[in-house]
Amino acid sequence: MRDNGVVSVGPEPLSFEDVVRVARGGAAVRLSDDAVAAMTAARSRVEELAESPTPAYGVSTGFGALASRHIEPPLRARLQRSLIRSHAAGSGPEVETEVVRAMMLLRLRTLATGHTGIRPATARVLEALLNARITPVVHEYGSLGCSGDLAPLSHVALTIMGEGVVTDAGGARVEAGEAMKRAGIEPVEFAAKEGLALINGTEGMLGMLILALDDLARLLKTADIAAAMSVEGLLGTDRVFAADLQALRPHPGQAASAANLRTLLAGSGIMAGHRDGSCTLVQDAYSLRCAPQVAGAARDTMSHAASVAMRELCSAIDNPVVLEDGRVESNGNFHGAPVAYVLDFLAIAVADLASMSERRTDRFLDVARNHGLPAFLADDPGVDSGHMIAQYTQAAIVSELKRLAVPASVDSIPSSAMQEDHVSMGWSAARKLRRAIDGLTRVLAVELVTAARGIELRAPSAPAPATGAVIAAIRQEVPGPGPDRFLAPEIESVVRQVADGTLVAAAESVTGPLA
Repeated sequence: MRDNGVVSVGPEPLSFEDVVRVARGGAAVRLSDDAVAAMTAARSRVEELAESPTPAYGVSTGFGALASRHIEPPLRARLQRSLIRSHAAGSGPEVETEVVRAMMLLRLRTLATGHTGIRPATARVLEALLNARITPVVHEYGSLGCSGDLAPLSHVALTIMGEGVVTDAGGARVEAGEAMKRAGIEPVEFAAKEGLALINGTEGMLGMLILALDDLARLLKTADIAAAMSVEGLLGTDRVFAADLQALRPHPGQAASAANLRTLLAGSGIMAGHRDGSCTLVQDAYSLRCAPQVAGAARDTMSHAASVAMRELCSAIDNPVVLEDGRVESNGNFHGAPVAYVLDFLAIAVADLASMSERRTDRFLDVARNHGLPAFLADDPGVDSGHMIAQYTQAAIVSELKRLAVPASVDSIPSSAMQEDHVSMGWSAARKLRRAIDGLTRVLAVELVTAARGIELRAPSAPAPATGAVIAAIRQEVPGPGPDRFLAPEIESVVRQVADGTLVAAAESVTGPLA
């Protein structure tokens, strides 16, 4: 929910757009009055339990396999500090700022439901850190995805205590206490249950899922653009994308992809020029003909993943939780399996999209299959190598994507003295999906550079207006056909154009919004 550009955080679900705006756009957040009221009511119940002689997990006991110990009141503040310090045990490379900001926002929203029992004042510190763009340093390794993303969220909670290391709004790495002092934010000493309330959730893997969905919405359109350009440049046919043929197999993603291909290829002079009866091709290769079937299946996979993400956005994940009737109950909602499965599923779809893209690129380079184009699209084959090694780059990435498609969620490993004897590995699934999406971006960029060159070598036959607009956008960064040049910077330029949506925007300037 937005108010004058500020994302309001309350008990109700956030939207995907809100998460992306805060994570990637740096938008400010504000806890709503309803959130404060819900947190205040739940906190009163936690304080009752803290004063009770009856042990309550997470309030007056230890954690995990140490839950059998009753903690006396004088030690409970130390209990919370010790929990966070010991659990902030991540290792490895730093996680991206956008991921940490998404995780912070999503945990703030969980706190705002009133089911965690945290004090509003403590939640306000998390709100202030987001608005000051102070980002805790979180590390690649540490989460097993059950009891949620404990280690990553603990690094965030450590910052709320004024400890650990952060990056400030300018990207400088500083001590948390110093950054908070400069921003006028007071650290917090956690009261009963508050440390646990900050770390027992799936917000890390969920944040990465939502960011992946944002990326894939753009990349699936880009995949259709690349496929259209390859069909055109390889003298394929668009007749197989006809609506009545696609309707014989009514998968919604397939229909959307085929509609994009028809729209993108409309008005192609190249296609019109080889429909005079002289073309003896009977059927195009699968990588051309079946493009909507593969890209469509990826779309349907993405739709399923989005439905899971939306359910997670409606969730309040903590253990124990405070219920509306005042009960405080242990539960297993922190298990990340629902998110882990779809993260793994998306990695499979990403790998297959990239594999098909690489196959289309390879066809452009082979004189036995490219229908009259020079070998490797070289200016002077033999002297020049053209795009020979660009396809090697694609092949190397595709091979990596196949390894990244191996599911993390089947690889449970026990922890906490066998108390946590089955874990989701959802964080790991999310991390490899991010690498896979980067790989797909690069593979598509190479196909686009290659297809643009192939289409231009068909001159004087003209491309479709939409594909022509994409080629013109590429030519703003990368020169056209000619003798061999230093190719790596040209590929990187088109990678940026794919990642920032420039090429989708170029196509849509002709077609209108693509599906």
